[in-house]
Amino acid sequence: MQGKRTVFPNKVLPYLLLLPQLAVTIVFFLWPAAQAFWSSFLREDAFGFKTTFVWFANYTKLFADPVYLNSFRTTVIFSLAVSLLSLGIALLLAVAATRMLRSSRIYSTLIVWPYAVAPAIAGILWWFPFNPSIGIISYVLRRFGIDWNHLVDPNDAMILVVIAATWKQISYNFLFFMAGLQSIPHSLEEAAAIDGAGPTKRFWTIIFPLLSPTAFYLMVINVVYAMFDTFGVIHATTEGGPARATEILVYKVYFDGFVGLNLGSSAAQSVILMVIVIGLTVVQFRWVERRVQY
Repeated sequence: MQGKRTVFPNKVLPYLLLLPQLAVTIVFFLWPAAQAFWSSFLREDAFGFKTTFVWFANYTKLFADPVYLNSFRTTVIFSLAVSLLSLGIALLLAVAATRMLRSSRIYSTLIVWPYAVAPAIAGILWWFPFNPSIGIISYVLRRFGIDWNHLVDPNDAMILVVIAATWKQISYNFLFFMAGLQSIPHSLEEAAAIDGAGPTKRFWTIIFPLLSPTAFYLMVINVVYAMFDTFGVIHATTEGGPARATEILVYKVYFDGFVGLNLGSSAAQSVILMVIVIGLTVVQFRWVERRVQY
């Protein structure tokens, strides 16, 4: 049975319905992106009185800058850690929730709560317990002989921001994994159990392949989240320190543009970051999606 096709009596009406969304996209995405692209070819003097068109000088200078290359490496490590940890933990929690009979609703509600927390607040919530002076977690770590101090130790700082960013994203991944697991027919798993397949084999041969569309979607979303939406976490916890150890690309865009007032370099960095994210998304849809079973 074919679905009914909506027919508009007025040909202008569909465009009017799309106009608000198109206006939001143009005003808040296309126009700022075009401005950033144009600004990336410009260079202003120290006082902002003179603007010079420098072609690709801002880009070539960036790739010769060791500080920018370090931010690139930091972003790769941070993004991989946040994406893999948040997806893995969320999948584990979702599988556990589907196997709980009585308290699954309470369990799910408690896990979903962190999704309502803003990234900056999530950073502060983890900054307090890990504070080297007053934090309870840092105190416990010292009792075990671990001298935790994210203010001076780059590794501790990276661990802190990864924990905060991962904790913030687990709830989002959990919701989609739960929905995906609940849509899988229980008869398939029961038939595999009758054939002698254990829980681990049933998960990797039946459940996870059927869950692959959800996992693929979340992988794309988590890469974008780690690249852009973690700015608040970085700014609230470490501000890119110590010694730029946690300065990811999106934070360097802010620091060079709004603190260093180097608008041309900041615009070039934002264009590069946008190209990287678009490229990663294309790669995911081009190659990774081949393993997805719809």
